Amino acid sequence: MLTTVEKVIFLQDIDFFEFTHTEDLAYIATITQEVRVKAGSIIYKEGEVSDSMYLVLDGRVRLHRGGNEIMIAQSKDIFGTWALFDDEPRVATAVTIDDSNLLRISKEDFFDLLSDHTNITESVFKALVKKIRSLIRD
Repeated sequence: MLTTVEKVIFLQDIDFFEFTHTEDLAYIATITQEVRVKAGSIIYKEGEVSDSMYLVLDGRVRLHRGGNEIMIAQSKDIFGTWALFDDEPRVATAVTIDDSNLLRISKEDFFDLLSDHTNITESVFKALVKKIRSLIRD
C-alpha cells in the first residue's frame, strides 16, 4: 500500500491535477483507494452506473465500446473521469490486460472534498477546460 506522500508524488504527474497545489493533492490522496486487479478482470461495463474515476499506478487497462478499442490506459493514465461529474451510465467497458494497481476516487468522496476545498474545484475545472480545448483543436 502506498503512503499518502507516495500518492501525492504520483498525483503530481497526472494532467487532471496539473493545476492543483501539493497541499491540496494531499487531501485528494486521502480519498483515493488503492485497488489491485488481476489480469482479465472487468473493472466496469458499458452501461453501468458511473461512480468512480481510476488512475493507473501500474499495469494496463483496455477501454472498449462494442468491441472497438478506445484506448489502453497505463501508468499515470486516468479513465472513467466523467463519472465524477455526471450520473450518465458508463460509455465503455474497462478490462485489465495485466495484473494492475489502480487508485480509485469515488464521486461521493470527491464531492465531499470539493465542498470543503474550493481551490481544488478551481484547479480541476482549469484542467478540464484545458482538455476540452485540446480536444476541440484536434
